[in-house]
Amino acid sequence: QVQLVESGGGLVQAGGSLRLSCVASGLNFAGYDMGWFRQAPGKEREFVGRNAYTGATTALSDSVRGRFTISRDNAKKTMWLQMTDLKAEDTAVYYCAAQRRFSSGYSYWGQGTQVTVSS
Repeated sequence: QVQLVESGGGLVQAGGSLRLSCVASGLNFAGYDMGWFRQAPGKEREFVGRNAYTGATTALSDSVRGRFTISRDNAKKTMWLQMTDLKAEDTAVYYCAAQRRFSSGYSYWGQGTQVTVSS
């Protein structure tokens, strides 16, 4: 079955950096656009960014642009979210998701990894 597994979360001080990983299995990774989302306590899930099957990042939310970058390696079936200059408001559970090319909506979601930024 399809699995997306996030890792790399943790506790970091404001201004610090973290790199999250999302490893996929059970799907043709190169055939999927991938996304990062986050959900802070008491808030709705929020879009962070999107990476096309080609490896190009096609969207980043205004709140993270200039601080976060997304990359992927289709051969390794892995996507990364490099986060720098972290702020307290970046504290959230971060999820990766997979959207099959030319389809609408994300079909698969990971279980999430917690990122906590202390101020």
